Amino acid sequence: MDKKKFAFDKTNFILLAVGMAIIIIGFLLMTGPGSTEGYFEPDIFSVRRIKVAPLVCLFGFVFMIYGILRKPKMKE
Repeated sequence: MDKKKFAFDKTNFILLAVGMAIIIIGFLLMTGPGSTEGYFEPDIFSVRRIKVAPLVCLFGFVFMIYGILRKPKMKE
C-alpha cells in the first residue's frame, strides 16, 4: 500500500508544539501589574519582563523555525 508523503512527520509536530509552549511561557513571563495614572509600578522595568521574557520568546521562535525547516527522514 502506498503511504502518502507529508511535509512534516511526528517529530516536526512535536517540535512545533514545544516551540509554541516556549513562546507562551515567554509571554506569560512578560505579564504583570501595570502602571496607572495615580500609581507608578516599578516592576514594569524588571529584568524578567525586559530581558528574560523576550529571550525566551526568541528561543521559542527559533525552535519553531527549526521544527518547520527540519527535513523528515524518508522510509523507503
